[in-house]
This record gives sequence, structure tokens and C-alpha cells, in this order.
Amino acid sequence: MSNSKTSLTAPSVISDFKEITKMRLALSVVFSSLAGYLLGVDTVSYKTLLLLALGGYFMVGASNAFNQIIEKDLDALMNRTKNRPIPSGRMSVTTAFIIACVFTLLGIIILYAINKQTAMFGAISIFLYTCVYTPLKTKTPLAVFVGAIPGAIPFMLGWVAATDDFGIEPGTLFALQFFWQFPHFWAIGWFLYEDYKKGGFFMLPTGKQDKGTAVQIIMYTIWTILVSIIPVFGFTGKLELSIVSAVIVFLLGLWMLYYAFRLFKIMTEKAARQLMLVSVSYISLIQIVYVIDKFIR
Repeated sequence: MSNSKTSLTAPSVISDFKEITKMRLALSVVFSSLAGYLLGVDTVSYKTLLLLALGGYFMVGASNAFNQIIEKDLDALMNRTKNRPIPSGRMSVTTAFIIACVFTLLGIIILYAINKQTAMFGAISIFLYTCVYTPLKTKTPLAVFVGAIPGAIPFMLGWVAATDDFGIEPGTLFALQFFWQFPHFWAIGWFLYEDYKKGGFFMLPTGKQDKGTAVQIIMYTIWTILVSIIPVFGFTGKLELSIVSAVIVFLLGLWMLYYAFRLFKIMTEKAARQLMLVSVSYISLIQIVYVIDKFIR
């Protein structure tokens, strides 16, 4: 009997650790920052790539762990989150807090080893996510605007890690990922509307699954598309895009826009879920196109 218990606990400790740090989300953030680094760098340093990946992972892991500590009582109310390590009782708040603090320190120290600006933006990101975005989620839909700032930092962070400089190029990368987050977040807020309501979270801009929200999703998708093709016009310093790649990026944007219009038309949770899945593919593909374009140009 005790054997089966120990064999069950080891995997569950690992899965709880993955869940408290939201490993899958953290890896997608690391992907963004590595793409930003490859766009900004002249000669690739594998040491910096590794530091950026580790620092980025710790940074996101810390934010998520703090978030789950703060929201533990609300998480217990929602189907989506009630089985997380803290509300389910599998992990104590103290353990989660230790993980969050260790991850914060490791993240900032590792990013500082790349350069000071990278560490500064990493610290800003943890602070905004934990101390501003998380408390605002139950107060106002404007929380999404605040949350979009730390969410947009990773792509830009990679460029800053490569160049130790913040200018028009990382600013453009930031803007692209910033605008993209609204259709992405609101699509999630739409199909999890009832569940979010149980926890008292108001994620949609109008507070409802209505045409007003759908119109805003379309508007922000259009903004995302416009920002994504700006580098082709040569205004963005070293961040350039060939015409062929700009066309591909534009078509990917239209693909996402199609699903935004579809949500406006049929207003179902299934359509919102599809838009969310397309938005995730969209941002990864855009980053891949940008990087490939740079290296084959």
C-alpha cells in the first residue's frame, strides 16, 4: 500500500510544480523572448540564449506562483482552477511562496547576468503581473490592459537582451504582442465567462458576451495586423521585414481576423475557443516568420 502511495506522490509533486509555475505558458513566453533575441542579435551567443530561456522561465514561473497564492480562495470557486495545487490542498501557501521568491531571485539574477536593462524589464513584468494585474482582475475589465503589459514584455525582452538597448525595434515588438493579447484574452474570457463569473473576474471589455465585446476583439485584431506589417516600411530601424514575409504576416493576420468576425457573427463559446486557439498559433507563426526572414534576407 505504502509503495503505491510513494509512486503516486513523486509524479504529483512534479505535476504540481509544473502547475504552480504554469510550465506550458512559461515555455511559450520563453519562445517569444528567444525569438526577440534572434531578431536583435548580430552573432548568436548560445550562453545568452540559455540565460534568457532560464531567466524568462523563472520570471513567468514566479509571476504565476504569486498569482495563485493571491487568488487561492477565488480559484477554489472555479471549475477551471479548483484543482490547482493550493486550493486543492496539495501544496501549502508557504511552499508556493518559497517557490515564487526563489524564482523571482533566480530570474532577476540570471537576466542581470545578460544586462541590467533585461533584469529591469523582467522585474517590472513580475511587479505589474503580481501587484497590479492580479488584484485588478476582480475590480475592472481594465485589468486586461494592465496584464497586456507584462504579457508583451518577453518578445521585447529578447531584443533588449541582444542589444542592451531599448528603442523603436523592441518598442514595435512590444506593440505587436501588446495588441495581440486583447483578442487572445477576450476570447478566453468569452468561453470561460460563466466560470470566471463564479470567481468574480470581469475579463470582457463590456462585462458581457455581447456584440460590443466582439467589435472590440475585431478592432484590436486589426491593430495587431497593422503593427505586424510596420517593419516592411523601413520605419523601425534594424527591425526589417521583406515584402514576401510581410505578405505572409498579413495573411496570417487575416486568418485570425476571420475568426474574430466569425465570433461577432455567431457569438458562441465554441467560436471564442477557436479564436483563442488560432490566436496562439498566430503569434508563434508571426515570430517564426520574423526570425526566418531575418536569417534568409
